[in-house]
Amino acid sequence: MFAFLLGFCALLLLILWLLQTVFLTDMYKFIRKTEIKKAIALVEKNIDSPDLQAILRKLETEKEILVMPTNDFVPPQRPGEERYAPTSPRPRYEAIEQKKEFVLQGEKTISLTFYAIITPVEATVSTLKTQMYIIAAATLLLAVAFAFFISKRLSRPIEQINESAKLLSGGNYDIDFNGRGFLEIRELSDTLNAAAAELSKVENLRRELMANVSHDLRTPLALIYSYAEMMNDFPDEITPQQTQTIMDETKRLASLVNDVLDISQFERRSVELHKSRYCLTESIAGTIQRTAEFVKKDGYDIDFVFDEKIDVMADEVKITQALYNLLINAINYSGADKRITVRQGVFGDRVKIEVSDNGEGISPDDMPYVWDRYYKADKKHRRPIAGTGLGLSIVKKIIDMHGGNCGATSEPGKGSTFWFEIGWKT
Repeated sequence: MFAFLLGFCALLLLILWLLQTVFLTDMYKFIRKTEIKKAIALVEKNIDSPDLQAILRKLETEKEILVMPTNDFVPPQRPGEERYAPTSPRPRYEAIEQKKEFVLQGEKTISLTFYAIITPVEATVSTLKTQMYIIAAATLLLAVAFAFFISKRLSRPIEQINESAKLLSGGNYDIDFNGRGFLEIRELSDTLNAAAAELSKVENLRRELMANVSHDLRTPLALIYSYAEMMNDFPDEITPQQTQTIMDETKRLASLVNDVLDISQFERRSVELHKSRYCLTESIAGTIQRTAEFVKKDGYDIDFVFDEKIDVMADEVKITQALYNLLINAINYSGADKRITVRQGVFGDRVKIEVSDNGEGISPDDMPYVWDRYYKADKKHRRPIAGTGLGLSIVKKIIDMHGGNCGATSEPGKGSTFWFEIGWKT
């Protein structure tokens, strides 16, 4: 940064030096020629105007351009010539002389000569060179100081951000990026702070996942091993309850593995939808009936409320999976009455499915995170009837793939309602 700013300043000084010294005479001649052309155009435009004489006087006084009839034109005495004898050397003056014929009213023509003296600029160039030496020295000193100040001001917060980023890469997610100075550096600091917060959240979710999954794996594995050991030691005392326990725990393990694989596929976007038109209402009723049979022995009651049957164009398997996950979530967190209510409503071209329970509800602080992977509002791990804690995240992935929306409402102590909606006309 220091070298860049210093080089840029040196380039500006070089350009200024060339324009004010080397090319000054050429630029002066070019400007005088341009003024002659403008004067000719002005006179041609006002050749029949009564103000022509005033225009000619103005050209002579302001632009030092003399305009006279060509037949009467005599080059004027140039400055300083009166002080020299006829045989003495004269100052080297140049002049621009251009003749132009103009058509007057009545088709008469008149020839005018435009004459402009080019004053020597050698003395001016010498003066400008001296000034340029002084300006260049002062400017370079100021440029060095300014470049040093700017480069330090830019590099110091970047160096601090770099050191903080190294700590972040080492796993310290509590680091604070405090970039000061320019707007872009402050925005970079804010972005990195947001990234650190998200990484910290991901790390917490990862730890919680490991704790939850290890718990969900350890418990059924321990039960399967203990019952298998008992059956091995006492083969004549095997009971249906023992084998049923082994099968139930095996199903629980399979469910956990399937959910982990499903969420992994959704993250890789390797899941494809197989849409077809089917009756959503009948599909929901069948899913509720099967789930109700599964939890009936535990005293759960599931109601289905709808006004009309609705056909949709969707992936029936995926939508059924989403509904099943919402049902299992409601069962796991239902209240003492163990009543679950499923509602189907139609709003324009959208059909909305709601699953409500009367459980403890979810606090407002936890509501924004209920769809996150592995997030649990209840930090105390408790063994669910079914499910793995990934169900709500899978629901959101499925509904997003269908172009729908999902959400939740809850009031602590009064239960929760999870819902999703998809289009049904297309």
